[in-house]
Amino acid sequence: MNHVEQILKEFPYQLILGSNSPRRQELLKSLGFDFLNKPLNVDESFPVDLQAEEIPLYLAEKKADAYDEELKDTEILITADTIVWCDGKAFNKPANFVEGKKMLETLSGRMHEVFTGVCLKSGNKQTTFYDVSKVYFKKLKAEEIEYYLTNYSPYDKAGGYGVQDWIGYIGIDKIEGSFYNVMGLPVKELYEELIKF
Repeated sequence: MNHVEQILKEFPYQLILGSNSPRRQELLKSLGFDFLNKPLNVDESFPVDLQAEEIPLYLAEKKADAYDEELKDTEILITADTIVWCDGKAFNKPANFVEGKKMLETLSGRMHEVFTGVCLKSGNKQTTFYDVSKVYFKKLKAEEIEYYLTNYSPYDKAGGYGVQDWIGYIGIDKIEGSFYNVMGLPVKELYEELIKF
């Protein structure tokens, strides 16, 4: 057994992912850790004076605080939140087609930032961290935006798009930083923070 196999096999904590996101579940599974998934339904409002990374960090902690079972010292709850940041404001999940269209029109032909905040919490310890990626969209045609919103329903995704969806294939020129962070979980940082924990 090599060192990494040993770390994953003998990891001393029970991981609990507090997320409704199938993408976060898939990414954590791909990282090689065993975990339980306990989705949390949390109001995702935040104070208006928060900026950029402060928003997902606040929401990741808010989600961790909403977990209603008492955590043991041998358990780690993982909560996360992702926002798209453009023009000095946060783009969360679009409520409907019109909002999704407006978001994608704003992101079209320019760079925006994607921030994911993560909170790790056990019975006796808590830590938060974030990652940021820069995403460059080509100039999207109106029919591309409409096709995407009609066929892919990205209403559970910050900024109204999924980087791993059709719009990512045809619309993204380049990404500076982690692709997986844009998907919703900065897995490299998460791995390092879990090993440190």
